Amino acid sequence: MSFADRLARAVHQTGTPLVVGIDPWPDRLPGRRAGDDRTAVAALARAFGLAVVGAAAGQVPAVKPQFAFFEALGPAGMQALADVCAAARQAGLLVIGDAKRGDIGTTAAAYAAATLSPDAPFPCDALTVSPFLGPDSLAPFLTVAEAHERGLFVLLRTSNEGSGRWQAPVVRDLAAWIDNTNAARGEYGPVGAVVGATHPDEGAALRASMPHTWFLVPGFGAQGGSAADARRMLRPDGLGALINASRSATFPNGHDAGFESGPERWIRARIAAVREELRG
Repeated sequence: MSFADRLARAVHQTGTPLVVGIDPWPDRLPGRRAGDDRTAVAALARAFGLAVVGAAAGQVPAVKPQFAFFEALGPAGMQALADVCAAARQAGLLVIGDAKRGDIGTTAAAYAAATLSPDAPFPCDALTVSPFLGPDSLAPFLTVAEAHERGLFVLLRTSNEGSGRWQAPVVRDLAAWIDNTNAARGEYGPVGAVVGATHPDEGAALRASMPHTWFLVPGFGAQGGSAADARRMLRPDGLGALINASRSATFPNGHDAGFESGPERWIRARIAAVREELRG
């Protein structure tokens, strides 16, 4: 089954487009103590990631580990990332690796193999990629993704405030390339687009012009995008977009004894609340 079909099935089964980000901020991890070294923090990041996986399983179609937080913790952090990705897939969740990779030729193929191949050390169902180097830089990622029924999410209109300066001039051309690539492969293709909820009008226009493309929608929650803004990225049938919540779904505002003592239970309740918020 193609990535797009698996994604649609998962959204139908869970009844929500919510994807939960796994961003193990070192200073906010349950059990963090002053003086912990990287290895100790990596163990906490692993425990946090597994708690998110346990809380998300059955509630949402996918999780989105943010590679940078794990990479910053060195080898132990990378092992924690590998463990979290594997556990999420075993729990029936789709895994979107948020790594924003971008390169050419064999280097791009190596990035893809590390995440999208059957024996990938960091097993993902899809990967975020940067198109800045041009269409030929995306080709190796697409080759690996299609060979193994995986997907990509190309940075198109990201949620950060300064994104428009360099993205606005190329959005139309890149959007057309993405959707045309997908149209040749069926109703939906394997190439998704990252479109921030912080640009709701532009996102709605892109939704209308990209009928064959799944969106990954950051910016909802902590970054200021509302549930109503995010829902504008959906098709009328409720498909076509995954709406990401990371901090707002996995961390309390300030100290919370329940989060510290039972993070999985706390996160499960919080995910349920965010699901309802998105339902409108």
